[in-house]
Amino acid sequence: MDPLTQGVLGASLPQATAKPQRIIYAGILGLLAGMAPDLDVLIRSNADPLLFLEYHRQFTHSLFFIPIGGIICAAVLYIALGKRWGLSFKEVCVYCTLGYATHALLDACTTYGTQLLWPFSAQRFAWNTVSVIDPLYTLPLLLLIVGASVRRSNTLAKIALVWALTYPIIGLIQRDRAMTAGWELAKQRNHTPLRLEAKPSFANLLVWKTVYETPQHFYVDAVRTGSKITLYPGERIEKLNINRDFPWLLPDSQQAKDIERFRWFSNGYVAKDPTNEFRIIDVRYSIVPNQIKALWSIALSPSAQVDQHVDYLVHRNVSERMRKIFFDMLLDL
Repeated sequence: MDPLTQGVLGASLPQATAKPQRIIYAGILGLLAGMAPDLDVLIRSNADPLLFLEYHRQFTHSLFFIPIGGIICAAVLYIALGKRWGLSFKEVCVYCTLGYATHALLDACTTYGTQLLWPFSAQRFAWNTVSVIDPLYTLPLLLLIVGASVRRSNTLAKIALVWALTYPIIGLIQRDRAMTAGWELAKQRNHTPLRLEAKPSFANLLVWKTVYETPQHFYVDAVRTGSKITLYPGERIEKLNINRDFPWLLPDSQQAKDIERFRWFSNGYVAKDPTNEFRIIDVRYSIVPNQIKALWSIALSPSAQVDQHVDYLVHRNVSERMRKIFFDMLLDL
């Protein structure tokens, strides 16, 4: 989730438990601690472009790391802020731990994947109930925690928590409606998917991207889950086949290992880029939900040294035509 949303949610839980005279302090400490787990994005390597994919939403986002993360945040913020505010270390530690605790569970509500059970499991939990950026989720939280600070009101902070729980539940209902429509569309095509997922499109719970897998292909479609279900049939792409798509690739090369790392990150939804013979894309994400226009990919090179890594590329060019298609879906035009 974006840092602002993580921060305001992190502020709401300690505010809901703080004494009225401590609500502002609890909110600030919770906000900072609520954003802290995403400092894992600083774990990077110029030599290994995929290193950050392994560590983002890993140990800092584990449920088992929450007490440690809370103490680390408290140790820093007590010195920086808590002492001058007249707070005890125990108070700072409680507020920071509560704020820190909200982060991973919110991330698991998105589509990216969060390793909640690290180090006991590398499974990436992605409940697909909220978009990674959604103003309809964030703005009420922001207004409520600001109101709680101004009025010194636990009640407003508690209402923020209710909203924080309610919105993903709405997303869960919408996700299941989209998945049902996706299964029906697959049935109409005489397909029996090996798996099917539905993911919210950008900043809303109305238009969903469905992705399903058959033995040879991935199919992407869009579903609008308003008062009625509207289907937007999309595109298909052949699944990645290393021997067919990259016959020159050495099996023991670093590039081959990096493909498997990218496959793990992408939950197996990988394919050769139809627009570039040396790229592999993550099929799960696109701006227009029924299109295969990946937001990120890896690039291979036939001339690479055996120990050379792939390149990681981000594709976020959005044309006016793409915007129009997306908003026509959103507004049911």
